[in-house]
Amino acid sequence: MGALPRTDREGDGAALRVAVVAPPWLELPPDAYGGVESMCSDLVDALVDRGVAVTLLAPGRHGTAAAFRPTGPTADPRLMGQALPEVVHAAQLPELLMDLCVDVVHDNTLAGPLVAGSHGLPTVVTAHGPVQGDLGSYYRTLSRRASLVALSDAQRAHLPSARWAATVPNGVRPERFPFRATKDGYALFLGRMSPDKGPVWAIDAARAAGLPLVLAAKCREDAEKAYFEDNVEPLLGGAVEWIGEVGGQQKHDLLAGARCLLFPIDWEEPFGMVMIEAMACGTPVVALRRGAVPEVVDHGRTGWVCDRPAELPAALLRAAEIDPRACRAAVEDRFSAAALAAGYERVYRQVAASGGPPAAARPAS
Repeated sequence: MGALPRTDREGDGAALRVAVVAPPWLELPPDAYGGVESMCSDLVDALVDRGVAVTLLAPGRHGTAAAFRPTGPTADPRLMGQALPEVVHAAQLPELLMDLCVDVVHDNTLAGPLVAGSHGLPTVVTAHGPVQGDLGSYYRTLSRRASLVALSDAQRAHLPSARWAATVPNGVRPERFPFRATKDGYALFLGRMSPDKGPVWAIDAARAAGLPLVLAAKCREDAEKAYFEDNVEPLLGGAVEWIGEVGGQQKHDLLAGARCLLFPIDWEEPFGMVMIEAMACGTPVVALRRGAVPEVVDHGRTGWVCDRPAELPAALLRAAEIDPRACRAAVEDRFSAAALAAGYERVYRQVAASGGPPAAARPAS
């Protein structure tokens, strides 16, 4: 149901038709915070550039170069993390996909892959979050009937028992980010307000280095607000400025002007989009060695990777040693949307040809 005959899709030069499913929380492209949504937006535009026929399934308005099927009239970010919107979003997919002639579905949601059996189309699933604990059990089971893609080798290493189809790092469109070789004096913390993102460590490091710090973070959910009020707000003042959530041109200007992006995470981050967004602006990254950080940041070339929070102040003071042009070049070479699309197109073609998870992805028995 829905898929064109495989014989019409053979060969690298053949047309390829893909349905990309985005999460239900935000319109694409997102106005502010939205790592998964940013990736989906850049991916579909870059796939269209490559001649892939893409249909995007997402809520709200039509904002990309792909064909569009809305999963709802609006997106409500206030519902982010709630189960029901995710389930309702997933339940619509078989009907929406029924009359689409596509070879592969690329699902970027948590619940959506559960209905893959209903629409009968080969499905690629990107694991956008952690793959430990209950989520690890979920993705391990899912990988037996869908082609599971990791964002980094670090993420993949946390679930070696899954049948991973590929590792495809995230990417951005560098031309959409302003490059600045001359930086201002502030360090920048940009992300969400959560202890695993390390905002308190960021404040401590900037103060120890004697540098101004700009804190810009998503702080919408109750847990984020409570953490901010209890742990971060009492530390504000002096050279530490809180500006809340940012997006669009304001976000780009902050990234481009910063002496560095401070990324002191305290969890196994599977990728970290903001790192490559900063690098696209020519801004180095000062980060802790967790998750995918060593795969993204080239120590001494595009930033400094620290083993302990106590090392962050010295690294902040050395940010000016990093050549902004090297940061930009790393994104153009390794983390561009073009590279992202090329990586996923390879996966799509493998899956379309085989009708399921590639045999090479299956663990040896």
